[in-house]
This record gives sequence, structure tokens and C-alpha cells, in this order.
Amino acid sequence: MTIGSAFPEERRSRGKRKHVREENAPLISSSWEGDGEFDELNGASFAGAVFNLSTTVIGAGIMSLPATMKVLGLVPGIAMIIFFAFLTEASIELLIRFSRVGKSTSYGEVMGDSFGGTGKMLLQICVVINNIGSMVVYMIIIGDVLSGTSSSGVHHYGVLEGWFGEHWWNERFFVLLVTTLVIFAPLVSFKRVDSLRYTSALSVALAVVFVVITAGIAVVKMLNGSIQMPNFFPVMSDLTSVWNLFTVVPILVTAFVCHYNVHIIDNELEDSSQIKPIVRTSLALCSSVYIATSFFGYLLFGEFTLHDVLANFDTDLGIPNSAALNDVVRVSYAAHLMLVFPIIFHAMRLNLDGLLFPSARPLSSENCRFILISAVLLSLIFLAANFIPSIWDAFQFTGATAAVCIGYIFPAAMALKDPHGIATLRDKFHSVLMILLAVLSNGVALYSDAFSLFNNTRA
Repeated sequence: MTIGSAFPEERRSRGKRKHVREENAPLISSSWEGDGEFDELNGASFAGAVFNLSTTVIGAGIMSLPATMKVLGLVPGIAMIIFFAFLTEASIELLIRFSRVGKSTSYGEVMGDSFGGTGKMLLQICVVINNIGSMVVYMIIIGDVLSGTSSSGVHHYGVLEGWFGEHWWNERFFVLLVTTLVIFAPLVSFKRVDSLRYTSALSVALAVVFVVITAGIAVVKMLNGSIQMPNFFPVMSDLTSVWNLFTVVPILVTAFVCHYNVHIIDNELEDSSQIKPIVRTSLALCSSVYIATSFFGYLLFGEFTLHDVLANFDTDLGIPNSAALNDVVRVSYAAHLMLVFPIIFHAMRLNLDGLLFPSARPLSSENCRFILISAVLLSLIFLAANFIPSIWDAFQFTGATAAVCIGYIFPAAMALKDPHGIATLRDKFHSVLMILLAVLSNGVALYSDAFSLFNNTRA
């Protein structure tokens, strides 16, 4: 993947004497305090930025990708992953290019540059909705892994249930409460996103562990002939099955949305010209992980693949040491999501603060406000995760609404508005195509979801 030459060629130094304004705009990390020096480091490294952006991309969406393969079939499913990767790259390229010309240091600023205060506020609202939805999904998956979940009348045991049996202290509510207080609360207390570079590197490594083990199990089962070949193309027996194809679009949209952290990472770089290879490297890495997870996850479980594929890892896999491998897979990915959580939380907290306190001092300099907003958000996410039953439901809502706006509609709208007169005819063609695809596919997905929900309610 390549972003191309649309990025400005001049290199902007991000050394010690360059101040980055925060001015309460969303998506700006406070890298400067008081005397103008960095509060922690002089500049984020290339590797740290790649890991942080990759961690933003590889979240809970990966767990629903094998289920999208079940709906689409392997060939269209993998093609769609590649297509959305290129679409994401194109939209980030537009976002960065308009930011450079307008000298904007955040997604909110560039939206304000194109559409005024209303555009900036709309972006903030979408980021808050999208990120809260994503973090609720993370908690749901962690609860599924550690405390178990029920699907179609069948209870899938969690890791703690399997190890110790059913007790009050390994029930979902208590497990998620401990996770929130012991793990999430300390990690979200950092005020600078680059402080999370080591946890981000570990989270990517844990995601790779999940992929490697899943692939190894699938290969072993293929060699001993115990795996049936999955569908290469979707099975469309009636009109309902055709409508169902569109329900996977919000899942794929959610899987690649990372735009709200691009400016935060860019602002902390020593040399911002590195953002082009950082985005390219991150999307290439994430696409590879997504394709491998989708292929091997669906290959392993076939038509029995659940919406959260981690829930499938609670049965005998038909290979030696099956129980131990199940536990390693589930625990490693639960740990991965715990480390992704603070990256998503960081951008969401800044945007919510910008909405609620647009004229206040920077959030990083107000400890009381920082603690209060963090505590309220953690509490709301914790409560939502205990009442929303399925990650599929959460992904379909956020993916079909806020995520598609952040990832595709807003950058395309900037190019069509073109306040600085820099958009080419090709840019505008791509933008129209991007908006049409986003609106039509997600409109159909929302209709299909509502239709299914209505039918289930009547039944």
C-alpha cells in the first residue's frame, strides 16, 4: 500500500522548540507543559508510532472477522479486507493533506477548517460514540473469555470457570470490575499517548500469538483430514441471505478506523514526514493479521464460527493439548484487548472534554477534570458492557454510524468542499465513490439489522 506523493514534500521538524497547540481541540495530545519542553520524551519513535497506530486498528474487530467470512465466503471476504485497507489509506491521505495545508494539528481542527464549529462538534460526537462502542465491545469480549458466554442456548465456559468452577468471584460483573480498577484505571491515567508505546508493542505481539496458534491448529487439522473446506463464495438461497451480506460492512468499517489517533501520533513525532511510512506500515501489518485471522479462524470452525470467535475456543479442538491451547489463545487475546483499551480511551476522553468544556484550560493541565472525566467514562463503559449481550450488536451500530463517518464520509466531504482548492478531479471522484459506498452499504446494513431485530422481537 502506498499513500503516494500527495503528502507535502517539506519536512517539518518536531524538535524540542516546536510548540504544538492544544487549545482544547479534540485529538491533540498535550506534549508541552509550561516552559515549552516535552513533559516526557523529546519525540515519539517510528517503531513506537507504528505500534500505537497498529494497536488502534487491531482491536476487538478482529474477533468478528471470521464470522464475516462465514457470511461472505473466503474469496469475497479476503477481497473486502484488502479493499477496506486501501480505502482507509486513501481517506487518511486526504485527512493529512488537508491538515498540512490548513496547518491543522488535529482531526477536529481540520474539520473546523472545512465546516466550521458545527463540523468540529460533529466529529467530536462521532469519535465519542465510536470509541465508547469499541471499548464496550472490548469489555464484553474480556467478560466472555474470562467468565463465559451463552449463544443459542449453549453456555460457553470462560477460562476462570474452566480452571476453578463457578464461583461468585469469577462471574462477569466481578471480573470486569476488577479488570477496570486494577488494569484499565492505571493505564488510562497517562496523559501522553506515546507513554503507551511499550504496552502497544506488547498488544500487537499478543495479537500475533493468537494468529500463529490459530493458524497452527488449522494446519495440523488440515493435515490429518479433520477439517472440511469452507465456502469460497456466499450461499445466497433467498432474498434474506442477500440482505445479510450487507450486515458485515459495519464490522469491516469498524476494523480499520484509526483516523482519530493519526494526529495525536503525528504531533508527537520528531519528524512528521514519517507519518506516511508509519501509516503504510501499520495498515500493511494490520491487513496481514486480519487476513490470517479471518482465513484460519473460519477454516478451523467453519459454519460453527460464532460472532466472537474466541467463544469457539472452549471445546475439544481434536489435537493434543487442546485445552491448554484454548486457554493460551483466549487469555492472550483478552490481554491484548486490555492493552488496546487505553489507546482508544485517550482520544475519546479528549473529544468528550472538547465537547463539554470547549473554553477550559487543556485537559492535561487540569488534574481534577482529568480524573473526573476518566472515572465517569470508565463507569459508563463498565455498566454498558454488563448489559449489552453481543459484540455483533455493538459493532453493527457503531460501524454503521459513527465509524463510517470518521473513517470515510468526513475525509471525503473535506475533499469535496475543498476550502483551499487543492483537491484534484481524481480526489473528488474517489470522494464521491467513498461516500456513495459508505452511505448505501451502511444504510442497507442498518435496515437489515432493524428488520432482523423486529422479526426476533415478534417471534
